[in-house]
Parts: sequence; C-alpha cells; structure tokens
Amino acid sequence: MEHITYDEFKKMDIRVGTIRHIEPVEGTDKLLKCQIDFNEKDEATSPEGVLSVQPKLRQIVSGIREFYPEYEKLVGKQVLYIVNLEPRMIRGIESQGMLMAVDGKEGAPVFLVPEVEVNPGSRVR
Repeated sequence: MEHITYDEFKKMDIRVGTIRHIEPVEGTDKLLKCQIDFNEKDEATSPEGVLSVQPKLRQIVSGIREFYPEYEKLVGKQVLYIVNLEPRMIRGIESQGMLMAVDGKEGAPVFLVPEVEVNPGSRVR
C-alpha cells in the first residue's frame, strides 16, 4: 500500500450527492449517466438585467449498470462522491466526479451512504 500525506488527503472534496436523474449510456452495458444534486446553483442575468438562480446538477458517469438492472430505483438515493476530480470524457460524455463504493461480498458495488438523510452537498469530514 502506498501512503499519502494528510495534506494530500485534505485536498479530496468528498460530498453527499442526491441522484436526481439516471439513464443508460447508449452502446454500453455497464455505464449509467447520472445527474447529481450537490446543492449548487447557477446564476444567470437576463438581457433585461434580471438575476435568476437555478439549481445546477453535475453529470457523473458510473460503471454500475450491470449491478443495478432496475437503475431507475436509484433516483433519490444519497451517495458519496469525489467532486473535485478533473472532469473526464467517458464515451463522449463529460463526467464531473466519481461515485464512491466498496466491493460487496458478491463483488457487486455497495454504496457509501449517510446513516440519515442530509442536505445534498454536505461535506465528508
């Protein structure tokens, strides 16, 4: 095992995200494209000068489809994500973070989840 320093660990931004939408990535059996709520907002000013604030969802691609054939049931689930990874193109889709899971006894991923519901965007500390 390679060790990292505490300062390196502190650079990781791990947050709770709520899955708001999920769909398969066409042409693959493993990938799901998820829209995740981290309680972020987009601000925009109209030509008339009116400021509007809209919820912003992050798109994250995860290779979990084979383990969740009823993936639609994941909508509303809160899961841990690393949100400060450099965005990455996966099958032509930008992924803006990484889902955190552990290997279960049968090899299927087991999500890391908060014990009780928390606000989307809550930081792990």
